[in-house]
Amino acid sequence: MTKTREVVVASDPTNHGALVGHVGESQFPVGGPDGAGHISSGPNPYDLLSASLAACTAMSVRFQARRQKLPLERLEVGVSFHHGAQGERDSFVRTLVLGGKLDGQQRAFLLEAANLCPVGKMLGIGADINTRLDATTSGHSPSTQASYDDDLAQLPIPNITPD
Repeated sequence: MTKTREVVVASDPTNHGALVGHVGESQFPVGGPDGAGHISSGPNPYDLLSASLAACTAMSVRFQARRQKLPLERLEVGVSFHHGAQGERDSFVRTLVLGGKLDGQQRAFLLEAANLCPVGKMLGIGADINTRLDATTSGHSPSTQASYDDDLAQLPIPNITPD
């Protein structure tokens, strides 16, 4: 029997209808337009996609490092999402920071392991995913983060306008 895991996103009447995601016992806010002209706090759907790709990548790299008994001491995966211009594919840039006494061959192996991430394979059908190694940081910079309004403005969806 195939098991499924359902994610439910529902409005929270106790918090002005803000959206809340539910996965099993876990809950998290979902940010974006609230239907009343405000922007709810929390990760928006594009942030959640990026977080899914980062988490799956980290799990895939960590699994392969442990399986091969590689000296991976620290792992950081940063993911940024970029809307494609009209007619171009959307893309993700994924940056890996690998800490530990890894040689070049081991780093290359773990970079390949990142590309085996199942979420990345699924997302790669409709978007480009570029992966790179970085020795220091994933490049996360809160000051350059796009807003959900920026994301919505990029989408040519007829008859739907942002709140």
